[in-house]
Amino acid sequence: MKSRLSMLAAAVGLIAVTSAAVGAVGGDAEAGKAHYASCVPCHGAAGEGDRSQHAPALAGQLASYLDKQLCDFHCGARGVSPRDTYGKRMSESVHVLPDEKAIADLAAYIASLPAPTVGDAPVAPSLGGNATLGRNLYGSCVACHGARGEGNAALHAPRLDMLQDWYIVGELKDFRDGLRGSSYESHTGPVMTPMDGLLPDEAAMRDVAAYITTL
Repeated sequence: MKSRLSMLAAAVGLIAVTSAAVGAVGGDAEAGKAHYASCVPCHGAAGEGDRSQHAPALAGQLASYLDKQLCDFHCGARGVSPRDTYGKRMSESVHVLPDEKAIADLAAYIASLPAPTVGDAPVAPSLGGNATLGRNLYGSCVACHGARGEGNAALHAPRLDMLQDWYIVGELKDFRDGLRGSSYESHTGPVMTPMDGLLPDEAAMRDVAAYITTL
């Protein structure tokens, strides 16, 4: 337990230090609407996501998190691993955005889309995880992602309560396997790598994802 708490404290401390390097988001949602047209084929007109494209739900995600991830894809801090097929595709797609203002505007527009509610298809569990077991595992996530999965803009920790379980498990596996979070330019990405070590196997990942869909 002590090592687990120490790991968590170290991760939160690292986020607090590195997040200062990321600028505040002040995008124009109306201007960002036009940029979103290029996102529709994968993420859907309402930001509902598409499992066949491994494209997560985006609607209602924190603007600050979206801005940082788009910047990471744009500058090569994310999606650079040759094994990361979906990340590489996203890295190529985001280059239609000409500058940081366009990225901020797009992030603001996506954040303005209404998030799906419990019972809607985007958040319905699909992997058969055990939410009861997952509740205990989620304790390690609370410090950054919040007790309700609401995220934390100051820590650049995304909302989880509007994400599909298949996407959550996929990203946890990518952190575990080094496809995500290994770039030194990612700043906050490497924080998830030790956190992922608290989930012993894919069954545990499915369990915690199942619990998140109940939030």
